Amino acid sequence: MVSQNFRDYLLTPDAPRILAARGVSVATYAERMLATEKARDLKAHWEAMLNETFRGITTDGNVQQRLFQRQDEGFAVEDAVTAASALLGTLSTSQRERVCRPIDDNAWRAWYNPEIPFNDLGIRLEDTATQTREVFWELLRTCTSDVGFEKIRQLMDANHFLGELYDLNNIMNRWSFHFMVFGEPSATAPWGWTIYGHHVAFCCFIVGRQLVIAPTFMGVEPNVIARGDDTDCVLFTEEERLGLKLMQSLNQEQQARATIFSQMEDPAMPPERFNFADQRHLGGAFQDNRIIPLEGICAAEFTPTQRAYLLETIESFINVLPDGPRAAKMAQVVRYLDDTWWCWIGGCGDNDVYYYRIQSPVIMLEFDHHSGMWLTNEAPARFHIHTIMRIPNGNDYGKALLNQESNT
Repeated sequence: MVSQNFRDYLLTPDAPRILAARGVSVATYAERMLATEKARDLKAHWEAMLNETFRGITTDGNVQQRLFQRQDEGFAVEDAVTAASALLGTLSTSQRERVCRPIDDNAWRAWYNPEIPFNDLGIRLEDTATQTREVFWELLRTCTSDVGFEKIRQLMDANHFLGELYDLNNIMNRWSFHFMVFGEPSATAPWGWTIYGHHVAFCCFIVGRQLVIAPTFMGVEPNVIARGDDTDCVLFTEEERLGLKLMQSLNQEQQARATIFSQMEDPAMPPERFNFADQRHLGGAFQDNRIIPLEGICAAEFTPTQRAYLLETIESFINVLPDGPRAAKMAQVVRYLDDTWWCWIGGCGDNDVYYYRIQSPVIMLEFDHHSGMWLTNEAPARFHIHTIMRIPNGNDYGKALLNQESNT
């Protein structure tokens, strides 16, 4: 049985992964890691998918039409424009040239989640001035709820904490993330911005008073910040708790149908169902066009209590959105609740590890307990968590809305 104390699985100081990263620049570390066959093959695979024409995640290869419409969601766009313009004003000319991209640039889709720099797009926030970083917090604050702002700030700090554990803040710190802006910050025209790097990818598309945040990748290893001061916290407790509560609320027959694999690394899994980078996730980096069939059990047969638990679980993911956009997204989720599916991998006891996915025409959410990457646990553990939020049928990166804008 896996210990629940992450410190029992710390790498030794002479571990090859530590030695490859200690005391070197990010560029040198990237060069060393991308020389390995595993990383080289992964990069080639990702680049091939990036070069595909964007369609969006679907259940059968066919994009459902007319799901997403332009509307006033009450997003305070003027505040976001002010913050983004202020941030761009702190950059040098060369930095601005790297950061600023056309609204339809394919770099939207180039995000990744390992600590290894798989590309050099945009600028890394660690290479910017203190003033730029301070204004970045303001931009983040204008585009998130209070809960969302704190969650992302803590995730960036959790990356720093992991670096502290191994004296590797040269590779992993709270600012080791790429940043880009797409289009010109505007109260009316489409624009957006993104950050991505180890355990945080956050794609924010804005058009008028409407906001789309997707895809997101949020993860943590370990799931605690434990310095013994006021930064201490435990992350993803609600996504973990609420998903398990819903699964445990199902009767035995429903649980059996919801469970698509009983083991986290099940021998019954086909080869494409598990890989070392994403483990059980299907909507990870560069999976923008993946066909993901519906699995498990449909919410149309849930009891009112189970439907309420499902909505609670969904809201624990989308609570990063400000009030207006969050209410609009939840209304959309409710509209398609009878077309929403719930599936599960693993056990559903109080101490079990598990994966779950919520999938509807307008949202796809994934939660996974992972095995170790920077810790040595070979089996999945609750102290390594990855979560993903996608908008299927072509509205990741706000592209369905952007296409409407282009056609008017």
